[in-house]
Amino acid sequence: MLLLVAGLVLFLGIHLVPVFPAFRAGLLERHGERRYKAAFSAVSGLGFVLIVVGFALAPRQVPLFAPSPTAIAIAPAAVALSLVLVAAGNLRGHLRRIVQHPMLIGTLIWSGVHFLANGDVASTLLFGAFFAWAAIDLVSAIARHAVKAFTPRLAHDVIAIVGGGGLALAAAWLHRILFGVRVVPFGL
Repeated sequence: MLLLVAGLVLFLGIHLVPVFPAFRAGLLERHGERRYKAAFSAVSGLGFVLIVVGFALAPRQVPLFAPSPTAIAIAPAAVALSLVLVAAGNLRGHLRRIVQHPMLIGTLIWSGVHFLANGDVASTLLFGAFFAWAAIDLVSAIARHAVKAFTPRLAHDVIAIVGGGGLALAAAWLHRILFGVRVVPFGL
């Protein structure tokens, strides 16, 4: 469990830096954009690896609460929506323009439904931490007016829907192999 916690601290901690604009600006001024981005990527990468390994090694037999049958039932559709939104967050489409912070909202949906659908200690820690980070970052982004102007392109919406939807189908199909739980009837 220690590896999971360390990974969450590194990965989510570095992703909280933009919440503190003055601190981020100081880092950029001191180290330059290239070094800042390199350090951000390195810490994120290490944190992600530790999260994956830590979660894989964490015991799942320690329940904290009963999983929600409703969350389990809606999880495949909710995750599909969340992955479309996450994809839209990196594209210049109408979805991003309307939702404004689709990646963070997608992360809230993904982590929230997984939090409620599991109930064991490791899942609660993992998905609760991602939910808390996304909520904090969303509040900060709204307060900072962190929305970039752009001209939306329909092609980017199509890419987000096809890409996010395709990833959702693949994740649902392989979920038992990857995570030990079959979530859809067509899953392996």
